[in-house]
Formats: sequence, structure tokens, C-alpha cells
Amino acid sequence: MRKPIIGIMGPGSNVTEPDLENAYQLGKLIAEQGWILLTGGRKAGVMDAASQGAKSANGLTLGILPGEDKTGISDAIDIAILTGIGSARNNINVLTSDVVIACGMGTGTASEIALALKAGKQVILLNDSRESQQFFSSLSPDWVIIVQNPEEAISRVRDILSRQDC
Repeated sequence: MRKPIIGIMGPGSNVTEPDLENAYQLGKLIAEQGWILLTGGRKAGVMDAASQGAKSANGLTLGILPGEDKTGISDAIDIAILTGIGSARNNINVLTSDVVIACGMGTGTASEIALALKAGKQVILLNDSRESQQFFSSLSPDWVIIVQNPEEAISRVRDILSRQDC
């Protein structure tokens, strides 16, 4: 049986301290479940924090990177996929993930949420932005799950995975 791949999407810059703390905890909890963590792979913001959290629990990390070289890769990434396609790699991020968790909010994160919803994937939102919660919930009320903390996010991931063939 293949291991589930859980994608954590979030801003690389202009990230809040609570988002970094949540991302680290999410990464750690994902690793403790034996799942694979997927991020954008860069040594920045939510991507790096989640990867560092997963590594703290000996998890496997996968980074889907925008560039063609290894510049700026998080040192907590086990498998780096260099795409050379810039932000278009966001579609690879969401299609490869069995479940998408959006931690924080930025323009790249918003695009990943929209792509996931378009692909018919449930998205778990962990952020303090009422505007983004309302916006994405209005686009796809049955596919957006709003949570308050990393533990609740992991509980919802378990529920989603129990209904999927992973």
C-alpha cells in the first residue's frame, strides 16, 4: 500500500509567526503518521517550516521546486524535483497531493487552493484570514474545510484519507 502524500501550501515570504509554528507542527504530525510531506521545497516560509517539522520526526519530505537548479532548496528536503516551470509547478503540487492543507495565505497559496478545488480535491484551510475563508468557502462549500489548529487538520486528513484509495 502506498504512503499518502500530504501537501502543505503556504507563503514563502510575508509569513506570520503563527503560520510558521503551525507549519512546523503540521510537518511533524504528518511525519508521525508515516505520511509523506510535499511542499514547494524552498528554504523559505511555510515550506521550510513544514519540512523542518517533518524532519524533526524522521519523516520523508518531497519538494516540488520552481527552478532548474538546486539554489534555495530547504536542507530538510529529501527528494527535490526541479521543474524549471516557475509557478506552474503549483499544479504539480496539488495534483500529487492526496490532501492539500493551506497554512497561511499568499498569492501562490491562493492559486494552489484554486487549482486543488478545480481538480476536485478537498482543501483544509488553517489560517486567520476570514476573507480567504469566506472566499474559498463560497467557491466550493463542500470541498473547503476550515480548521483552527494543526491537530484538527490532521484529524480531518485522516477522515479524508479513509474515504480514498491511497
